[in-house]
Amino acid sequence: MSFHEHVRAAHAQGIARRDFLKKSSMVAVTVALGTTALPALAAYIAPTRARGATVLDVRNFGAVGDGVRNDTAAIQAAINALPADGGTVFVPGGTYMIDAVRNLRLRGQMHLQLAPDAKLVAIPNSVDRSYVLNVYKVSDVEISGGQIVGERDQHTGTTGEWGHAIMVRGSKRVTVRDIHLSRCWGDGLSIGGAAATTGTIPSEDVAVTNIVSTGNRRQAVTIGRSRGVKIYDSELSYTSGIKPGCGVDIEPDPDSTESTSGVRIENCWIHHNAGNGIQVYKTVLNVVIKACTVEHNQGYGVLLLNADSGYVVNNKFLHNRLYGVSARTASHGYQISGNTFRNNKTMYFGVKESLGALTTIAGTGSSGTMKSSWQLEVTTDCYSMNVGTNYYAL
Repeated sequence: MSFHEHVRAAHAQGIARRDFLKKSSMVAVTVALGTTALPALAAYIAPTRARGATVLDVRNFGAVGDGVRNDTAAIQAAINALPADGGTVFVPGGTYMIDAVRNLRLRGQMHLQLAPDAKLVAIPNSVDRSYVLNVYKVSDVEISGGQIVGERDQHTGTTGEWGHAIMVRGSKRVTVRDIHLSRCWGDGLSIGGAAATTGTIPSEDVAVTNIVSTGNRRQAVTIGRSRGVKIYDSELSYTSGIKPGCGVDIEPDPDSTESTSGVRIENCWIHHNAGNGIQVYKTVLNVVIKACTVEHNQGYGVLLLNADSGYVVNNKFLHNRLYGVSARTASHGYQISGNTFRNNKTMYFGVKESLGALTTIAGTGSSGTMKSSWQLEVTTDCYSMNVGTNYYAL
């Protein structure tokens, strides 16, 4: 079975835990580069976060999980009952209705562990801002398992774009893994800074692995003011409804002079988003995009705007409506090499499933040079760009 057949089969099953990205490592990133194949990637193992040994079951605090009653207070009570050294709050199978306006506020040194058949569902609301899970100014948090479903299909307001499944703000050492996030008024996952009296507290050391974020209104994942965010082995797809509409948008607040740095996106499937697959926008340093498949997005596969230093290497860019990769607005210090480009700029050519042989083009390292028509663009205001050897087919 090919990588894409494997992925689509798993996607059709609607499973929350996306083991296909790990199991398919033998075929996922053996991208043919001439006569050379990249080695298969090992699955990323998220770091362990510190917490105590206590385990509490939300059913013992009154949570029902019948898809009717509001379980917000009961689950929050279980979180609040953890001892000083923290522990695990377990959510058994069931459908738990959550007041996202009130939200579930996680504490430090805790694991919110959802059973594979557990689902947190946002109760419909009309507000601009709501979050099912709120990770705010805490450390050593892990969220895993099950599903979180937003209320975009029942939202009764018309404004705002901040109805998220998970919001992480000003927190350190956070892991989000093995979870399915969908149908949110805003983002599946939003990571950024928290306001403080002396500026902004960035989020730091956030590991995201083996998640699916799909069918959300604004972004699959937003990365704002933060340091050291890693996204591995994940599917980020079908975002639409309000701009930017990206799979991943790496973008500090527009009025911010503080940078976001150290983002790594690896072995992810980023597809069918209404905007760009990945957008790197201003005051962003040191981004690595590696071994991803970025396809069928309505914007660019990757768009770099005034982006400062990083790597776009060993990816596949297929059937994106605009360029596979576009570096613009004085982006600088990027290496773009080892990528496979097929049938991008489909706004001109249409989607072609039957494609010819790859053409190998070795880059010169000079900016302002289009390495292959309609596939890769580096505008003349970019500088210190190293465009190496890439592989192309219309």
